[in-house]
Amino acid sequence: MLLPKKVKHRKWHKPRRANKGVASRTNKIDFGSFGLVSQTHGWVTSRQIESVRKVLTRYVRRGGKIWIRIFPDRPVTKKGNEVPMGGGKGSPDHYVATIKPGTVMFEMEGIPENKAREAINLAIYKLPVKAKFIKKN
Repeated sequence: MLLPKKVKHRKWHKPRRANKGVASRTNKIDFGSFGLVSQTHGWVTSRQIESVRKVLTRYVRRGGKIWIRIFPDRPVTKKGNEVPMGGGKGSPDHYVATIKPGTVMFEMEGIPENKAREAINLAIYKLPVKAKFIKKN
């Protein structure tokens, strides 16, 4: 699983309005020929990223390459079960990557288009956001 080695702040504030804007940075395919791009906002956990990576690796085998373009750097806290109200914020539980519409999350290279399309369509089931397959122009 992907985890940050070191974080500046252990606990972050929850965002007030997460559904704001579209991706401006990672919105193009830069490395591979095929990509998986998000169409909605959301948080993708490190476990979900790992499960998508496994699906894509199963199709690539030794012939191709995979790039993971997102990284889970946002800590999400959680309080224990049956803890009464109050008592402060819970301890960090897991990490998520914030996804905006248009973010290229994964890229692939070195396999035929039909195999890549099949792999990415299976990978989309593992994600909590709507996504689609794209090709480099």
